[in-house]
Amino acid sequence: MSGQNLAKNTTFFASAMAIQKVLSFLYFALVARSIGVANMGKYSFALSFSTIFAMILDLGVTQILIRESARDKESSQKQLSTVIGFKLLASLVIYGALVLIANLLGYPQITKELVYIAGFVMLIDSFTLSFYGVIRGHQNLSFESIGIIINQTIVLIVGFVVLKLNLGLQMLMGVYLVGSLFNFIYSLTLLRIRIKVFPSIDFNLIRIRQLILLALPFAVAGMFIRIYSSMDVILLSKISGDHAVGIYSIASKILFALQFVAMAFSATLFPAFSHYFIHSKELLAKNFTKSIYYLLILSLPLVTGVIFIADKIIVPVFGKAYEPTILPLQIIIGSLVLIFICFPIGAMLNACNKQTRNTVNLGIVAGFNIVINLILIPFYSYIGAAIATLLSYGLLFILGIVVVDKIVAYDKKYLFIALIKNLFSSAVMALFIILTKNQLHFVIVIPVAAIIYFAVLYLIKGFDKEDMGEIFSKIMPNKFKKT
Repeated sequence: MSGQNLAKNTTFFASAMAIQKVLSFLYFALVARSIGVANMGKYSFALSFSTIFAMILDLGVTQILIRESARDKESSQKQLSTVIGFKLLASLVIYGALVLIANLLGYPQITKELVYIAGFVMLIDSFTLSFYGVIRGHQNLSFESIGIIINQTIVLIVGFVVLKLNLGLQMLMGVYLVGSLFNFIYSLTLLRIRIKVFPSIDFNLIRIRQLILLALPFAVAGMFIRIYSSMDVILLSKISGDHAVGIYSIASKILFALQFVAMAFSATLFPAFSHYFIHSKELLAKNFTKSIYYLLILSLPLVTGVIFIADKIIVPVFGKAYEPTILPLQIIIGSLVLIFICFPIGAMLNACNKQTRNTVNLGIVAGFNIVINLILIPFYSYIGAAIATLLSYGLLFILGIVVVDKIVAYDKKYLFIALIKNLFSSAVMALFIILTKNQLHFVIVIPVAAIIYFAVLYLIKGFDKEDMGEIFSKIMPNKFKKT
């Protein structure tokens, strides 16, 4: 891919993700204010429950589809036909399992109906994901970027109408079905018209078996990620009830929404680390150190800001009923620093032939997350779930950084000094928020606090203009850096 195409793709996709996150957050706030805490708990549970089955249905085959389409564009149609055949067969089993387990868990009828609808959304999205996988393999993200924005816009508009007409939770969940159907038709149309791929259905069991074997490492890692990112809501629902899930869902949604910054930043890390691992261990160490450093600069002010301004944001945005969300949000947001740092750690392990160890680490964290949730939720409800999330990402960081230390000699002293400078700047920022948040609206406090953080960090030489240019180029890169 040329530098120009890469810049276009990355800019389109990063911009689309940012817009999608903003629209999604606005819609989530609108829904939360309109349906109440208990109904929000049912709604969030259904989405989280279906998410786990989504990973089982895809089983990592879309990753293989992207890779194989990129290597040999002529084989796209054949590969996609096999994927469609596999998913059609798997859909019957997976959706059946979803319905069966939802009934065995003994949830109320309305909750089960929400799960059924969310399950249909999951099925449609799984096929759409594979269609976009072929398009990605042909090195074009601009169409997917447009689809992401239109899909979220449809959800926002249709959802607003459903809420205004008070059509009920089932229709509200059906809003996602409308958006998913559009995305399915849109991506399939792109395949046929722009990519010239005309997928059929291939039920050849030998090819399906080969596909599953290739996808297995991606599937295992993906399932572990889904487990420790969704199991807290499911366990909280069963142990503490819908009200607790409604409170906790706001905190977890904010945490998830802020991750797109690290996702955009980290887009170039895996290919860069893969190159340096073969050609230059010195540049590998330098780039890993810099990536951790930049992600500290981005994550610490976000965490500090949310912790100290949360009490002024939650009620105005989500309503008085969600005031208990403040404490779990202040706890769970601490995970953001660890999440940001785990992006380059995971990229390092995968790039340096430690992908099996990375998968094992994810499995350990998934198991730990379930156990610690089972211990904490009965005593502390949604507070316990927030603590479990923080501890789980802490464990993921420790397990990963131990392996990285054996791969490359990164500059620990440099990072320690950088951390101290960032913490000092965050403390000054926090002091400003504490002194002004009762006098000024949070819309004013937040941008001024961010300016203060970066100004202080700049004055104490925590970064320079070159660093800021590098951070921006990572989020909106113009091209891959040449060695």
